[in-house]
Amino acid sequence: MRLDHLAIAAETLEEGVAWAQDRLGIVFQGGGKHERYGTHNKLAALHGGIYLEVIAIDPAASSDGPRWFGLDDFSGPPRLVNWICEPYVLQPLLVHGMQSVPMSRGDLRWDMGVPPDGSLPMGGGFPTVLSWHTDVPPGVTLGSSGLVLEELTVRHPKALEIATELEGVFKDDRVTFHADDNVALSARFCNDNRTVTL
Repeated sequence: MRLDHLAIAAETLEEGVAWAQDRLGIVFQGGGKHERYGTHNKLAALHGGIYLEVIAIDPAASSDGPRWFGLDDFSGPPRLVNWICEPYVLQPLLVHGMQSVPMSRGDLRWDMGVPPDGSLPMGGGFPTVLSWHTDVPPGVTLGSSGLVLEELTVRHPKALEIATELEGVFKDDRVTFHADDNVALSARFCNDNRTVTL
């Protein structure tokens, strides 16, 4: 299983993009609408074929059920809420309530693990999983921003259990797990000798 991308949630897409661009010094591009969940996003490629996503509820769209990424319950300033991985085989990693949901945006097609209530697996502590129906995922096709992910820190009351559960299926030295009373993600990036943490 490999790290595919990180997701920043925001109350509005405009607020989220401005917040991320101001802190990271990069430009978000592309993206589009997810009709199934009534959301929209913008993307920025990171070094090494992964990317950063800003996602929010699309005020011009509706949803027949709960929105993914826990967006129905999201409030407050933009923040990192989710890390998304692509396993070699999707089915065995559909755990913590995730069910495979076929998705599309433009020409892209993929299957995504989403709990029926739209929540994040273990509040975002466990990675959401997906399977791209393409040989070249967005992290490769987007023009690189030059931003490098140095570390992703996962804080969770059951951090050690999550790390143990992922042993044997996920190994990325950039991802660390720490026990904490609250669930929180933070990521450290480097760009032109400048380090920024979200």
